[in-house]
Amino acid sequence: MGDTKTGSGVETLSKEKTRLKHPKQYKVILLNDDYTTMEFVVAILETVFKKGPAEAMQIMLQVHKRGQGVAGIYSKEIAEAKVSQVHERAHSDGFPLRCAIEEA
Repeated sequence: MGDTKTGSGVETLSKEKTRLKHPKQYKVILLNDDYTTMEFVVAILETVFKKGPAEAMQIMLQVHKRGQGVAGIYSKEIAEAKVSQVHERAHSDGFPLRCAIEEA
């Protein structure tokens, strides 16, 4: 804060405004492959990304038809954690499902 003295002996304080920046957001993108089952992708979307059954089915069909689909948008740390969870679950269940992170 800046201090200003006036001739009357009264001190005036001026407030400086501070703006906070929101963290950058990142898309978690599921990538299509020829081996991961549609059911597994839907299960991942429901459990890891907390999507409802209808939305999970819609995203899975987008991945299947277009080769990729956005599972969610998060801060960088959360997006990286989600990708890690997907890769671990896919590996443990024997699927090659992969994800990517892209700045939103």
